Amino acid sequence: MVRPVHLMLLVTVVLWALNLTVTRYILQHGFQPLAYAVVRYGLASAIFIAIAVLAERTLRIARRDLGLVALAALFLWLNQIAFVYALNSTSASTIALLLGATPVFAALIGLALGLERMSRRFWGASVVSFAGVGLVAAGAGGGVSASRLGILLGILTAATWAGYSVAIAPLMARYSATRISAVVLSLGWVAIAATGGTHAADQDYGVSAWVWVLLAFATLGPLVLTNVLWFRALHGIGPSRATLIANLQPFVAAVFALVLLSERMTALQVAGGVLIGGGILLARRPARKTPPPAGE
Repeated sequence: MVRPVHLMLLVTVVLWALNLTVTRYILQHGFQPLAYAVVRYGLASAIFIAIAVLAERTLRIARRDLGLVALAALFLWLNQIAFVYALNSTSASTIALLLGATPVFAALIGLALGLERMSRRFWGASVVSFAGVGLVAAGAGGGVSASRLGILLGILTAATWAGYSVAIAPLMARYSATRISAVVLSLGWVAIAATGGTHAADQDYGVSAWVWVLLAFATLGPLVLTNVLWFRALHGIGPSRATLIANLQPFVAAVFALVLLSERMTALQVAGGVLIGGGILLARRPARKTPPPAGE
């Protein structure tokens, strides 16, 4: 039986998946990568600050947590720089498949920090997933995406999002998602603006109305609305089941890119996507902590 919580989770996955196609379109139709990141995260930060102040009357973070907040903001900054440049030079379907390796990167980072203990099964799953990443990269060289730098940036996007997820997970146990989003996104935006301020100043904002509509969607949907839906879904069916369904997002995103952007995918990329997904399922085990939203 389909429950409202399942519909919320489905909407979340679809919005995350659409974000890659929408961002790729925006970057192909007038926006510079860093200018797009500055505008999008500036709007999202303002919205989250307004919501947090109205709902909680404070943005206070305890001193003991400031290091984690700074680390999460650092990973978010790196993630968005890699994300926009990856999509500027590489097809959305390729980046979508590469993002499927995010859970494996998160587990490896947790292992490096002493937060996880991995079984032989996990190491086998990691080999399978990274073999899939290799096939996706090799297949992209066949004509869909000629940029090797784009492939590397796509892998960096997955790795930095995993780092962000690991850094922010302990904070989610002590603060609301709205407050953490307001603080971390704002700090991340400051770093993005410092990096891309010149690009934003030089940007020609006379793009089509359709591009502005899509930018508003990319901000309000995959960044703001999914934050609310995701945590309600986690509360309704638990993190283990929710994240298992959310792992479908990269593959749904690849389908959207193929259909809406008329991209093509090679047999190697399809095989790579299957291996990445197989590795995730092989490594799957009950989650011990509530992960943050996985959208870009």
